[in-house]
Amino acid sequence: MYRRPLHSAVRQLLNASASRAVLGKAIEQDVCQSRALVACWITANACIPNHSQYRALRSTRELHTVKETPQTTDEEVGALTKLIEAMGFTGPLKYNKWKIKIAALRMYTCCVERINYDEFFEKCSLPDTLNSWFLVAQLHVWMCLVRMRQEGRAGKYMCRYIVHSMWEDVEQRSKIMGIDAIQRKESMKVMTETFYAALFGYDEGILSDDCVLAAALWRNMFNRQCEDPRQLELMVEYVRKQMQFIDALDGEDLLLTGEVKWRPLVEENAQSILKVPSPTYNDAGL
Repeated sequence: MYRRPLHSAVRQLLNASASRAVLGKAIEQDVCQSRALVACWITANACIPNHSQYRALRSTRELHTVKETPQTTDEEVGALTKLIEAMGFTGPLKYNKWKIKIAALRMYTCCVERINYDEFFEKCSLPDTLNSWFLVAQLHVWMCLVRMRQEGRAGKYMCRYIVHSMWEDVEQRSKIMGIDAIQRKESMKVMTETFYAALFGYDEGILSDDCVLAAALWRNMFNRQCEDPRQLELMVEYVRKQMQFIDALDGEDLLLTGEVKWRPLVEENAQSILKVPSPTYNDAGL
């Protein structure tokens, strides 16, 4: 399907795996450097005239849960179920497994078909390549994974098939682009490492302040090549409001349907949806 068969994106991914021996030290240094750079950008951005039009910086040293409502407690399972799952299998779930698999595929489809990728490429100055498409897609997949992990064992089971659907799709797109089998295997390996590294960075960012989240976006989505702090500000605001919106969706509906709607990237009054509206009650408390 993909728009153009640009092999340069895959070559960049292959070059990224050349120095795996120093990956651990490099990640730690990059995290510190990226946080310092983002902090400088935000400080400089505060000096821009008419800066009142920009969103207020969210800064805190405390870690918060993504969802402020009570979290779903772990389900009580019997000894047989524990034995089955200890052997690597999945025990009985709250809902039919096939329904959850279908819902997982539909949720991944929402991450692909309901996102305006051209708008992301334009607003974030990203090249129109398979690699850029993957970076935007993995951000939305991560948000779905964060939400579904709150739904107990059934949600975690669904997460596995969301990720499975993503890799099946990436492989099919690379085949359509005409990438040979050897190069495709290597690029998939690098993409896998990039994906799981991004998960850790985004998880830390969503539980921390805006500086940490902006640093994670700068390292992963922008590939350390963002020159405009307003682009980082836009994406931080987008992730915050999107996570708040997804958290308000009903968990059972997500498990059974997988339907996810996304907020637009650019909105006139995005702050208005950062807070979930409280339910109203009558005098009888109903």
